[in-house]
Amino acid sequence: MAKSETPAKVAKAAKAVKSTGKINPHIKIQNIVVSSDLHANIDLFSLSKNVKEVDYEPEQFPGAIFRIKEPKAVIILFKNGKLICTGSNTEKNIRIVLERAARVISNYVIEPS
Repeated sequence: MAKSETPAKVAKAAKAVKSTGKINPHIKIQNIVVSSDLHANIDLFSLSKNVKEVDYEPEQFPGAIFRIKEPKAVIILFKNGKLICTGSNTEKNIRIVLERAARVISNYVIEPS
């Protein structure tokens, strides 16, 4: 139960659902997760050495973590070119983030797959 929802509000909502048989939820998109494939092998070690926004510790996790500040998002990038982008709440921002990241990552392509 969210902080703003008192037991009385919850009870009132439950009673309304029972009497009408309908649920009318308030929907708010807070996070979009996108997976993609760049179809290229990436040199994650060099990428992390030269790009301060990228953390790569292969002993702990096989993917590099690329933190984009504006618009805010995080990309987990794997050596085989597959990636997961999360943290944005609009498709427009996801596209902006992926375009910016692709420009940076393209400098670290080892070989197209």
